[in-house]
Amino acid sequence: MEFFGSVATVLFIVALVFVFKTINVVPQQHAWVVERLGKYHATLAPGLNIVVPFIDRIAYKHSLKEIPLDVPPQVCITRDNTQLQVDGILYFQITDAMRASYGSSNYLAAITQLAQTTLRSVIGKMELDKTFEERDHINTTIVNAIDESAANWGVKVLRYEIKDLTPPQEILHAMQAQITAEREKRALIAASEGRKQEQINIATGEREAAIARSEGEKQASINLAEGQAKAIVALAEANADALRQIGAAIREPGGTEAVNLKVAEQYVDAFENLAKTNNSIIVPANLSDMSGLIASAMQIAKAQKT
Repeated sequence: MEFFGSVATVLFIVALVFVFKTINVVPQQHAWVVERLGKYHATLAPGLNIVVPFIDRIAYKHSLKEIPLDVPPQVCITRDNTQLQVDGILYFQITDAMRASYGSSNYLAAITQLAQTTLRSVIGKMELDKTFEERDHINTTIVNAIDESAANWGVKVLRYEIKDLTPPQEILHAMQAQITAEREKRALIAASEGRKQEQINIATGEREAAIARSEGEKQASINLAEGQAKAIVALAEANADALRQIGAAIREPGGTEAVNLKVAEQYVDAFENLAKTNNSIIVPANLSDMSGLIASAMQIAKAQKT
């Protein structure tokens, strides 16, 4: 009885092992490669899968998630013979588990080496300054070059990113000096442009002020000339009115006698003023004959009247 009990126990254990070997649960986003008698048989999808124990075996297990691969830093030589240490990271994804298992003995090492060689080739075609400006171009070129070869390994290269570009210390110092010089140059140019604009503004202001002064002087001269012209016209009109009034007064009764009297008074006043302004005394020849003087004035008034 003990013998049969031992045999039953062994058979039970074998059955459990058989069951565990037969049933396989593949996690999500994973793919397992099954070999039957040493030859590729199938790729197990996520979920419950049944295989033949002792005949089939799980040879490879792959993750189908996006995988980041750190590419070791390396020294590249630029087109202008400058050493440049480049550090990058590569993102890839397994798309064919069978090819990833049998296409390359070590697809991780293959992708890493291909990324490094492609990077050296791309950097070697560019000058140092361009490497900092065209990172996107470098990344795209590396991805295209690796993806073409990685298709045979069942791998899809998604992107490559440069983490760091490190030139030698002396180059860094030279670049810093160049940047400082460029900034000082821009500062000097900005200051000169400011002074130039200031001089332009001052000249423009002075020109506008001169124009405004000349316009004011011109308007003042015009106003003065117009005032003088109006004054002359007004004076002429006043004289004309006075003459018309005098003529009208002469034609009235007694006007002639009034004119004679006025002329005689002005005649006497004229001789009086002349005597005041000269050292010599001027005496008219017919001063004693005042009536003759008045008669002469009346003759003049009559002549003007006719």
